[in-house]
Amino acid sequence: MRTGGIDSSQIQAMIAQLKAHATRPSLTPPVIQTEAPAVPKAQFSDALQKSLDAVNASQVKAADMGTKFALGDDSVSLSDTMIAMQKASINFQATIQVRNKLVSSYHEIMNMQV
Repeated sequence: MRTGGIDSSQIQAMIAQLKAHATRPSLTPPVIQTEAPAVPKAQFSDALQKSLDAVNASQVKAADMGTKFALGDDSVSLSDTMIAMQKASINFQATIQVRNKLVSSYHEIMNMQV
């Protein structure tokens, strides 16, 4: 009997192969993972330090470009200098806002009734 181009004896042979493979002992037992792998936790202080370092780097870059432009260095254009200064200003303002939120959160926590 033929079903869809595959002989029923071929299907039976494939099933027999699968059963034989399933009953064959494997060399290594299957590993059942019961716990999630340990993921290193990100520390708040590390993240804060990285962001402060990035803000400082942008301010140093802007100041350096401003100095080079003021001294007449042709490798620095006015538009690049202004963009770097604006980026540094925005980074600094964002850092100030984060600091203000942290301080207000701290005050709220300290004023909570226990």
